[in-house]
Amino acid sequence: MPIYEYSCKACDHAMEAMQKMSDEPLKDCPECGKPELTKLISAAGFRLKGSGWYETDFKGGNKKKSADKKEKATGGAPSSSTS
Repeated sequence: MPIYEYSCKACDHAMEAMQKMSDEPLKDCPECGKPELTKLISAAGFRLKGSGWYETDFKGGNKKKSADKKEKATGGAPSSSTS
């Protein structure tokens, strides 16, 4: 379940709430009781971990180097798909 951040316009109380994506946004502030809560937009905090996901996998943008490596691995012949 995602964690949403809320802020009260009336008393500036800030809070987080774990809710389903289908749940209605909270409206009543638990601090002052007024219906002035607004959902804040914040950056997602996740990181891909595990085998196959590395920070350096897609950095650099030099696709030619990886194509050259593939060509060397196949014996220098460019790959073709003729039927």
